[in-house]
Amino acid sequence: MFLLSKKPKTIRKVADLNIHWSAEDPFTFVSHHHDEYPKGNAQMAPPLELISGRNLGRDYQERFGFRMYHGRVVPGFPMHAHWGYETVTIAERGYVDHFDTEMNHGRFGNGDVQWTMASSKYEHCEMYPLTDQENTNPVHITQIVINIPLDRKNGPNSVNNVWSESIPVFEEDGCRVTLYCGTYGGKELYSPNADSWAVKENGVRILKVELSPGSRFALDAVEKDVTRNIYYVSGTSMVMDGTEVQPNLRFAMKPETALDITNGQSDSEFWILEGRPIGERQAAFGPVILKDLKEVRSAMDDIRINEFPEWPWELIDRTNPIDTGRELCRADGTVERPPSE
Repeated sequence: MFLLSKKPKTIRKVADLNIHWSAEDPFTFVSHHHDEYPKGNAQMAPPLELISGRNLGRDYQERFGFRMYHGRVVPGFPMHAHWGYETVTIAERGYVDHFDTEMNHGRFGNGDVQWTMASSKYEHCEMYPLTDQENTNPVHITQIVINIPLDRKNGPNSVNNVWSESIPVFEEDGCRVTLYCGTYGGKELYSPNADSWAVKENGVRILKVELSPGSRFALDAVEKDVTRNIYYVSGTSMVMDGTEVQPNLRFAMKPETALDITNGQSDSEFWILEGRPIGERQAAFGPVILKDLKEVRSAMDDIRINEFPEWPWELIDRTNPIDTGRELCRADGTVERPPSE
């Protein structure tokens, strides 16, 4: 429950935060996972004594500093479907091993971003291999779902990585800003996928802002029809528009008003999501966002009947060998790697 001494004039709405964040059009959902996994065993998994007694297959309760999510051996998310939207998976720390029904597979992490356009039915697995067998394995993953218009649904699917070496980072006077999408500080970065809504003309922007004690961040005004949300995920307090606010809150902002944020007495982190709404009536259930409930029900039936027969890999929670580097392997045999590897 949130309490404010007064509501800043630049804020429209305040909501609580947990590992799942609510969002506004064109964004539909955000998951923000911070887990401190122990050193991995030979299976790149936590030791058995730390996962016994859990509800394996659906473990969202943090114990010993981590969750297994839907993983039963390696943490993460075994085979599951997406249909009708794009996801932006930001692996701030740790690795993600992915395999999909387009025959893409690979490993990304430690600052890399994967953009997945699941315009049509698409299945993949996303596992978190604990590759360090001597030290702990922190895994910090933020996944952002961006919707697409109806006339772009049921088209081609695509997967592309933006390696950490290409992610703009700005540091000045105790303020560190990471640009994952949009325009900031003279730099631009948008979705590499065709038919994405995350393009310049739609004003989509994704920023992570980290402030040291007492530092400031200035947020410029944008067009009135753009949604703007601030997700204050860690810290003790910061002053926004003259009002002290606490962490673990989402602030839906008035975008046409500039804003100054001054941090409190400990390090703070917040995320900014902006974008022009698609503004269409659509229906959603589970992993599907389509035109109406009839289409959604038909898609869910298709997934239930065909997801296992159509999965092309021998395991639904497949991982790469422990010594695999950061790479994206395509169905045609081509391999994409960052310039440093």
